[in-house]
Amino acid sequence: MKEGDAVVALAALAQGTRLSVFRLLVQAGPAGLTVGRIAEALDVAAPTLSFHLKELAHAGLVESRQEGRFIRCSASFERMTELLSFLTENCCRDSGGSCVTSRCEPDATPARPRRRTHEALPRPSRRR
Repeated sequence: MKEGDAVVALAALAQGTRLSVFRLLVQAGPAGLTVGRIAEALDVAAPTLSFHLKELAHAGLVESRQEGRFIRCSASFERMTELLSFLTENCCRDSGGSCVTSRCEPDATPARPRRRTHEALPRPSRRR
């Protein structure tokens, strides 16, 4: 994936409704959901949802297909994988760690918490 494509995909996901739509479609799996079911699940008006689906489709994150009177949408798992690969392709490279799982787990020892140099003491009251 090229950097420009990643920017477009990330920009599409950088909006609350679109992120919710995409996550819902990922959860639904390859079968996807009809536009009506998405609108119902997220309580989004049809015109608003149409706009957000267009943005996700433009980024290549959502695919849609006509099924009779309905439009069924699904997440593009291939595009999602490309984006995740782009984001993690250099994971731990400079730290000497090895990323053997999908999560980045560098071998570096976590930094120790900083010690307090002094404790805040209650101030004495100045009653006379």
